[in-house]
Amino acid sequence: MIKIDFLIKNAKELLTLSSSVKDPSGLGLIQNGAIAVNEAGICWIGKTDELPGDLVLGPEGREIDATGKVVMPGLIDGHTHLVFGGSRENEFEQRIQGLSYLEIAERGGGILSTVEATRKASFEELFFLAKRRLDRFLSMGVTTIEAKSGYGLSLEDEIKILRVMKALQKDHPVEIVSTFLGAHTLPREFRGERRRYIDLVMQEMIPEVAREGLAQFCDVFCEEKAFTIDESRKILEAGKAYGLKPKIHADQLSPGGGAELAAEIGAYSADHLEYVSPKGIEQMAEKGVTAVLLPGATFFLSMKKYPPAREMIERGVGVALSTDLNPGSSMTESLPLMMTMGCLFFRMTPKEAIQAVTINAARSMGKAREIGSLEKGKEGDLVVFDIPNYKYLPYHFGVNHTEYVIKKGRIVFQRQKG
Repeated sequence: MIKIDFLIKNAKELLTLSSSVKDPSGLGLIQNGAIAVNEAGICWIGKTDELPGDLVLGPEGREIDATGKVVMPGLIDGHTHLVFGGSRENEFEQRIQGLSYLEIAERGGGILSTVEATRKASFEELFFLAKRRLDRFLSMGVTTIEAKSGYGLSLEDEIKILRVMKALQKDHPVEIVSTFLGAHTLPREFRGERRRYIDLVMQEMIPEVAREGLAQFCDVFCEEKAFTIDESRKILEAGKAYGLKPKIHADQLSPGGGAELAAEIGAYSADHLEYVSPKGIEQMAEKGVTAVLLPGATFFLSMKKYPPAREMIERGVGVALSTDLNPGSSMTESLPLMMTMGCLFFRMTPKEAIQAVTINAARSMGKAREIGSLEKGKEGDLVVFDIPNYKYLPYHFGVNHTEYVIKKGRIVFQRQKG
């Protein structure tokens, strides 16, 4: 007899995302599927009519009948800026009136306006705002996010942001993988003293982040208006020396060799990539760097340049999709909407969009052994969508289809009936 804590059965489509389950969809699809979870994780998966008789729900166990519904791994968002103060709806209006993102920044808006608001905000205020954002992520079927700092740009305020994330992890079911992004841009008080700020990032911020165990990754905005290739390399190498794994904002606004640097440095992901070069794609494929694409930013900034997702996929690069939640260029927590945009803007298929928010997103943050697919021994992170088939998820957009969200075998969200 095997005691289980959670059971889903009768799923019209159970998407395992496991390579061991062969089916025409390429998603490891099991018709009329069932999955059982106990304290050790997923302990059984297969067809409902093949459920073993020795699986027994514990006294507090839960069972869900998913008849007519789609069950899949909990969604994973691999690039967010979760913790920030203020908002920038005025800039949204200015862009509608014709100003560019860079023109707004030159007038005092952009990242530095959010830095100012975040510095002024208390720990408690930032915690409250970020918790509400996590609630929205959860309601959309998201069970894990990567979250970056980068709106503090001082030792005190970068640490404050990362401590908020650490506190949220104890208070909220959505798992947070934290990234230090002190090299987001140059703060106003260091204008004309970029070398001194880079030294601050490398010699004070990174050591303190590592000492407190506040982040798993170190990121840098490698761009013409932010940090050069050489500066980015030094910062990421400094992070690696303190145990912070590298990520990189690359080739978003101009071609700059960011993808090549990601391959060279052993980055887990290169993100944005609108202007990635063919050489950068080739090197990312060789080194296993995941491309995290951010269609919300492309959409919200009315950009005409899209990352070459089809070329990346065909060349063997794993592609993930993310919201890029942030107040300036992508103010959304809807990962399913990003799937629709990925299909329409980047010509990704529904299958590829699902892979992009599950197993590929897990790889982008080094967690593919624990989450991202439904396999025996993995964590029981699942979402039940009230949809007739997996292709329907990106097709019927702007609507929340989430019925249940399960984190580590526990129901953490249930849609209210009526």
